[in-house]
Amino acid sequence: MTALDKDLLPAVEALARAAGALILAVYGTDFVVHDKADASPVTLADERAEALITPALRALQPAWPVVAEEAAARGEAPVAAEAFWLVDPLDGTREFVARNGEFTVNIALVRRGQPVLGVVFLPVPDRLFAGVVGQGAWLEAGGQRRAITARVQPAAGAVVACSRSHGDIAALQAWLQGQPVAAWVPAGSSLKFGLIAAGEADVYPRLGRTMEWDTAAGHAVLAAAGGSVCDLDGRPLRYGKPGFENPHFVARGASAGPPG
Repeated sequence: MTALDKDLLPAVEALARAAGALILAVYGTDFVVHDKADASPVTLADERAEALITPALRALQPAWPVVAEEAAARGEAPVAAEAFWLVDPLDGTREFVARNGEFTVNIALVRRGQPVLGVVFLPVPDRLFAGVVGQGAWLEAGGQRRAITARVQPAAGAVVACSRSHGDIAALQAWLQGQPVAAWVPAGSSLKFGLIAAGEADVYPRLGRTMEWDTAAGHAVLAAAGGSVCDLDGRPLRYGKPGFENPHFVARGASAGPPG
């Protein structure tokens, strides 16, 4: 992380909000859903948001490549560099299609394999998480902005964030066996990282397929708030991997206990 990274944050936040406005313009219409080659859904909202974000990031820092989900799906992802952007223009497309509001715009800056700046914006209900590693994390909602920090897991047990559309509760329960669980909180998209960063949840085990653009922005916010994201062997999740696919991982708050 450099001082420059924090200087970039306002522009990235504004860009995420602008993309969110484009998404909301589609959200209220009778939009069409298409299936990509990997059977995941895509809509006009994904495409319009990415078409806004990618050139804007290139203008902000021309030397840094932009790896964005829809371009990658077309086989157009650049090679990751020492510093590069990771973008999911509409994370939680299934939540968008279901119109439950739990979808986000994700923009992250990665340096030397680690996300150092992240913005996660929920257009519904206008909730923005932002963070710069080493500088802090923030939540902006209801016209108010406040600093957030991940909490130490309560003695009564963990609040476990899990995927609303992709979760396998039986597998998660088996993985968490022997660990105290106080509650389960289903949530879509990168909102799960934001809940842990804000001290509203404690752990998010992901025992399924994700891509780097799904996690980088939320990872950055959580790391800035004092949390961590590691693979199941306890190694920090890294970015810029060939194919941009993540292993199974666990996101944790400030307790940062050993993998289960």
